[in-house]
Amino acid sequence: MENVRRCPPHKRLEQAVSRALYTLRIPSATRYLQTVRRFVERHARAAGLSEEAIEQLKLAVDEACTNIIKHAYKGRPDRPIDIAVLIEPDRFIVRIRDQGEAFDPAHYRAPDLPTLIRQRQGGGLGVRLIRQLMDEVTYQSRGAYNEVRLIKYLASSGTALPPSASA
Repeated sequence: MENVRRCPPHKRLEQAVSRALYTLRIPSATRYLQTVRRFVERHARAAGLSEEAIEQLKLAVDEACTNIIKHAYKGRPDRPIDIAVLIEPDRFIVRIRDQGEAFDPAHYRAPDLPTLIRQRQGGGLGVRLIRQLMDEVTYQSRGAYNEVRLIKYLASSGTALPPSASA
């Protein structure tokens, strides 16, 4: 007989309802960014995040999606962007995937702010802004797609999940 450790049924159920996953797919056009912001806001509010954290999340997600549209897809509006919100007991995760050109964070250098101001250049601060707004940011290129994860830690592990997550 195989020696297999099985999780008791009540533990599996407890683990299943302690996480919630919501997904959204949009075309890679800036006119859909408002839909993304509302999607993130709705789930962040339901997860109990503060107004400040919600605004930070919306700005970071908007910036990440804009970078995908401009850089990964080079402005092509017919490409998909997949957004997933994962709510765990201790953190709120927004996972954004694209199938465009990969970004190499090892080659990213934060722009010099005084130079940008002097030259009155727009842009160039997106990655820096995202990193400052979020508690954790990861980026991976996984062959067929690229994935950025934006993470906000929840204030307490007792954060209630939205009612639809336990159904």
